[in-house]
Amino acid sequence: MADIRKEQERDELHRAIWAIADELRGSVDGWDFKSYVLGMMFYRYISENLTNYINEGEIEAGEVGFDYAQLSDEDAEQAREDLAKTKGFFILPSELFCNVRKKAANDENLNMTLEAAFNHIEESAKGSESEDNFAGLFDDIDVNSNKLGATVAKRNANLVKLIEGVANMGLGNYKDNSIDAFGDAYEYLMSMYASNAGKSGGEFFTPQEVSELLTRMAVGVSI
Repeated sequence: MADIRKEQERDELHRAIWAIADELRGSVDGWDFKSYVLGMMFYRYISENLTNYINEGEIEAGEVGFDYAQLSDEDAEQAREDLAKTKGFFILPSELFCNVRKKAANDENLNMTLEAAFNHIEESAKGSESEDNFAGLFDDIDVNSNKLGATVAKRNANLVKLIEGVANMGLGNYKDNSIDAFGDAYEYLMSMYASNAGKSGGEFFTPQEVSELLTRMAVGVSI
């Protein structure tokens, strides 16, 4: 039964990635597409990871129905220092993946919104043990690149498609997921684009920093 569930989850993930590729066909080169999908997946992952961590703690403390995503940035700032120490990073509620997604379609400055969020996440880790892991973590998802579109409007339109595609991935709760979503997505993207990009097998690997970061987050270890 476990194997069937794993295959179903993997097939669903592959269909979701293919759907994004179909949406962006002709707009983003395959090799660059890989970086954008993985980068956005990671942004969603750490947003949900932090939100789940905070919500679980608040609910255990008696705050039934608490949702960090609905908290004001001003109120959330009070926990920045503690969260940066315990989790190794911090994200304001307004810059969580889910909240950026809500406004994405109507955000004329979506590229700047995402760039600011990525920069703030990396900066939040400075001075912590995870600083090296987060430094330059989002460099491969250049939201201002002409590779996304010739104009800001076209780039933002493609970013909306990317965000929606990643949001619609049935990843569930990372603790309950029976597949390595990032590893499987990476392998699938490689099979889609590697040969066309002229890359050799030895050139695809998950950076050690990302692997270590994901592993520690998955087991709840402070980074």
